[in-house]
Amino acid sequence: MAAKELHFKGHIFTIVYDIVNPTNTDSIVILHGWGSNKEIMKQAFGKLMPNLKHIYIDMPGFGRSTNHAVLTTQDYAGVIQKFLDYLEVQPKAIVGHSFGGKVATLLNPPYLVLLSSSGILVPKPWSVKAKIALFKMLKPLGFSKLRSLFASKDVQGMSHEMYETFKNVVNEDFESKFANFKNTALLFWGKEDTATPLWTAQKIHSIMSNSILYPLSGDHYFFLKHAPFIAKTITEICTGGEE
Repeated sequence: MAAKELHFKGHIFTIVYDIVNPTNTDSIVILHGWGSNKEIMKQAFGKLMPNLKHIYIDMPGFGRSTNHAVLTTQDYAGVIQKFLDYLEVQPKAIVGHSFGGKVATLLNPPYLVLLSSSGILVPKPWSVKAKIALFKMLKPLGFSKLRSLFASKDVQGMSHEMYETFKNVVNEDFESKFANFKNTALLFWGKEDTATPLWTAQKIHSIMSNSILYPLSGDHYFFLKHAPFIAKTITEICTGGEE
């Protein structure tokens, strides 16, 4: 594990990261989802793809990386790009799970690998809509301190800055961003995913000009059991050879 202090838009970020297979020339960046960290991605892929240099990053505010600012997804992409510039690497592929998929898309790599990426708006269940409406009714009456009773598990325990960041990124419509991505994209998705349902993958696939969709069994964290297949596919397409 290593750490690098970065300055971005007037704020200081400590970015914690791991590099696997550091002597390899071709590199791959692997980004986690919201509320997660680099360790789960390293658990899945750290022992695979031996001919690629792996760069695992705790994005700002997650894992051991710091964040004291209210950010947008574009800001996350800016911080990660500045970090990659520091490492002097131009990754051949960037892998992004869930929220990390949106960040990866903005970084415009030669090969984009989306693992159940967010970015297509999914209608909220009635129960969630009711909870949001009730909170908005109570907030003017001074009940905003009851936020923890209404907040989703995605923001429980988060700082004020991360809660505001979550509000910035949770309802983003990334359709135009996906449509504008012109390089090769590999879409791996859990068939039983309820957070980012399979139909969202099919929509992304339909609007991306050069994408391949791989529906696989499992939920939002399907990649943990399908990592060997995903790694093999990435290696074959990105490097032209098997592991």
